[in-house]
Amino acid sequence: MPSTVPGERGRVAFSKRQIEAVMAGYPVVWVESPLQFVSAAELAADRGVRMRAVFRLGPQMSETAAELLSRGAPFASCIPYVGIPWGELARASEWVVGDGLSGQFRLAAAVLRPRAVTLLDDGTMSLRLAAALAGQCAFERPEQHSTGLRRVLGDLTRDHLLGLAGHGRLEFFTIFGTDDPGFAAAAALGVRLRGHRFAWTRRTARPPRLPAGRVLLGTSRVADGLLDAVAHRAEVRRFAAAAATVYLPHRRESAAEVELIRAIPGVTVVEPGLPVELFLAGLDGLEVRSSGSSADTTLARVLEASA
Repeated sequence: MPSTVPGERGRVAFSKRQIEAVMAGYPVVWVESPLQFVSAAELAADRGVRMRAVFRLGPQMSETAAELLSRGAPFASCIPYVGIPWGELARASEWVVGDGLSGQFRLAAAVLRPRAVTLLDDGTMSLRLAAALAGQCAFERPEQHSTGLRRVLGDLTRDHLLGLAGHGRLEFFTIFGTDDPGFAAAAALGVRLRGHRFAWTRRTARPPRLPAGRVLLGTSRVADGLLDAVAHRAEVRRFAAAAATVYLPHRRESAAEVELIRAIPGVTVVEPGLPVELFLAGLDGLEVRSSGSSADTTLARVLEASA
């Protein structure tokens, strides 16, 4: 059944095939974390083009999608997904990828061999991806230890991406620059670096009212087994002892752990349901600390214009 849209002379009908042909002309955005989602909105705004977004279902993802759309992010469509969005990727003229080191991306890239790829920032994991492109480390996340087929897929993906770089069809949209050795080496291999400073995020900021100007960012390190929960709470307690503190939990912190932190004197827990880059944009004079987070870098860029 054809779909219709308003035209100058009444309503103009389009078939499903015609609509799909138009949509296929938009780059497809494939993101798996809230920060990647924000980076995708920044890229679309920076280029002045509309993009089709598919996002992995997970904590804060639906909320981030709704917030980005309400701020006018130029997404032609925005669809939640589980697994690899094979159909969206197969008909896309360009892939805009949030996690270039994920096993799912390596598999999809090895099978479909995209014609053009733009890589988005994913915090400090971007440094690992740049180094992996340059051959300075394995093409995998640090916690992965690929063998057999997975290693082959990683090698095939890197080779294909570098082939695209040789033809000017691989871009890294990043807050990092060539002062990082991995990015400098990747640029030397033909990877185009396109810098940004979260201009769209700052322009569309909706600054919240916080009960204090000292902010402590939550961490995923407890959930990942990299930081002892008791030691983390002791750190929060020391920080809050100096003055009233707002604690923003990480999306992967357990509800039980957040409740224990809420009970610490001087701490007010605020759960925005959004990445801190979106939530805190536009605020002035904040003192922000963390227990080790990629937001240390990204949030500094978001707040630099307000400092």
